[in-house]
Amino acid sequence: MEKRKLTAKDLALIICFSALYTILCFIPAFPIVGLSGAAITFASIIAPIIGIVLGPYLAVLSTTFGGTLGLFFASPFSPPSFAAGITSAFMAGMLLKNKKALCILTYLLLLSLFGLYPFTGPIWIYPQFMWFQIIGFLILMSPLQSKALNIIRKNSQDNSNYIKLSLAFFTIFLISSLAGQIAGSLTYETLFIFVLNPNSWLPTWIGLTWVYPVERIIITASATVIGVPLYKVLKSSNLIHY
Repeated sequence: MEKRKLTAKDLALIICFSALYTILCFIPAFPIVGLSGAAITFASIIAPIIGIVLGPYLAVLSTTFGGTLGLFFASPFSPPSFAAGITSAFMAGMLLKNKKALCILTYLLLLSLFGLYPFTGPIWIYPQFMWFQIIGFLILMSPLQSKALNIIRKNSQDNSNYIKLSLAFFTIFLISSLAGQIAGSLTYETLFIFVLNPNSWLPTWIGLTWVYPVERIIITASATVIGVPLYKVLKSSNLIHY
């Protein structure tokens, strides 16, 4: 495993992104169906960006710290959003480090635990719900993900290939965002398995089947618009070390 000392720049970035993440926990983007008062916040947009800037491990630290403050003080921010943000940041960082095998294992494990969750998992009730999550897994498994990584490594400072670079980041962010969505949904299942009436899970999964893909695409597109120029600036300033 590659090891390096934590620098003052790293600490500054962790503090800045943790603070930004906490602030964005207060701003709702989409309501969470079935969880009154809670929402997917704008922190979900910045989470994968933190992953590509800080790397997977520091990003987990940053989103955990910022998310913990969000749980205590930001009413729209919920435990599912907390789990989703950490997972999304971790996956984005790992994908950029070319840890594809670990990402595949993590994604598949989350997908299996979520889909096969006792009594409430979509596989038992409404397997069609998982169609977009499966597409994300197929993209992760395909050469498309590896090609996206190569484009980022070769063209991060080439303004002439900005569209190609944006599509590459879109691919990375989409996989990361979907992994976060699965982790958040798994957390939701765990919290409410004994609270919700068993008959209420079917309309929940049916109602979300076409909602969450739209949310993920919007989140991914927003992260790409913000993340690409930010990555280029930080890379040129030697603030990204991996």
